Amino acid sequence: MIDVYILDLLVIGLLLLTVTLGSGWISRLPLSFAIIYLVVGIILGPYGFELINLRRVGVFNAEVLERITELVVIISVFSCGLKIIRPLRLRTWNITIRLIALLMPISILGIAVVGKYLLGMEWAGAILLGAILAPTDPVLASEVQLTDVKDKDELRFGLTSEGGLNDALAFPFVYFAIHALKDNNWNNWLGQWVAVDLIWAIFAALVMGVVVAKAIVWIDRKIERIRPADDLMEDFIAIGIILITYSLTEIVNGYGFLAVFVAGLVVQRSYHNPEKPLAQLEFIERIEKLLEVGTILLLGTILLVNPMLNYASQSLIVTSLLLLIIRPLGVWVSTTGLRLENTRGRKMDSRTRLLLGWFGIRGVGSLYYLAYAFGNGLKDQLGEQIAWITYTTIVISVIVHGVSSTPLMNWYERYVVTSKPKEQMPATIDELD
Repeated sequence: MIDVYILDLLVIGLLLLTVTLGSGWISRLPLSFAIIYLVVGIILGPYGFELINLRRVGVFNAEVLERITELVVIISVFSCGLKIIRPLRLRTWNITIRLIALLMPISILGIAVVGKYLLGMEWAGAILLGAILAPTDPVLASEVQLTDVKDKDELRFGLTSEGGLNDALAFPFVYFAIHALKDNNWNNWLGQWVAVDLIWAIFAALVMGVVVAKAIVWIDRKIERIRPADDLMEDFIAIGIILITYSLTEIVNGYGFLAVFVAGLVVQRSYHNPEKPLAQLEFIERIEKLLEVGTILLLGTILLVNPMLNYASQSLIVTSLLLLIIRPLGVWVSTTGLRLENTRGRKMDSRTRLLLGWFGIRGVGSLYYLAYAFGNGLKDQLGEQIAWITYTTIVISVIVHGVSSTPLMNWYERYVVTSKPKEQMPATIDELD
């Protein structure tokens, strides 16, 4: 009898070969690679060949899912940081600040209100659901994010920087909800949450992201003058930066996701030779794509018909309100009066704001927070409810955003980008300065 593991390797190898050779055709279709991975995952799961079994959300399986998605997210947020070369000024990052400081709390609150008053959850569970589903995904949204370091498009910049940051900055709200699940008397832990989970964890992440990245780049540059690293091994410096930054930040109780994103920004600006961070970005993106395949395959194997049907009405309520009302309305409120730099005071195009509201893709980040919550107190009926609403929301997001991203971005490039006055599209960093 053939080993199941060998069959898994065969199927994954065939999948990678097929999507790679057919990528020229697939990229032109209203179809994302994630949809293909999801379908194959379902085929490999309990309703197909049963070659992969990670569908029961127990302690062990939740930990496996948490570790896999954790790795995917830290790779992805570092990639987001490497893509961004904008000056680190508040007005340059105005759109990002609004999306994080206004949109994310609006999204969490909106989902929490739905959970409380339409699904009958207690506030702790409703807030946890909001914190799990609020972050947009930096992994599955690559088609609508910055394509490279020369891309100055405001829509793509907003989605890239938002995806790189909100996967980290949803953590305080997740901790808040977990504290509330364990103790509904907020006075017992609110002060500690503010001091440790909010202020210290964010501050430590910002400092560690800068210090660790600069230190490693400095060491790399010093050693390069004496004996350069082997060309084949040099790109692994990026992996070293990611893992060291993340682990050291977590050791000091900071948010590792945020630190790794900051490290990506720092690395992009620290090398005198611009080819080095560019080579690292290309290497990281390849790893990111490979990890995306594995994660979405696992999601497909987790899905079960009966519990999805049991929570179908609740899932559809949450998903439809999130994607069609909460996210678009939150973006519209957050970007009201937003004036883009270097555009002679012009406000953001309304069509850009609508697309920014639509492309709130949910994915790996939400899977990570769900698995983390299961490892830290989420269980029983509430756990099942939140899990299947989350799974269904991600699946719907993968499908609707995967189908719509190509035609909508083509329309955006043709009718919005090309219609902008030239002064709205800076060609160099010097113009931004």
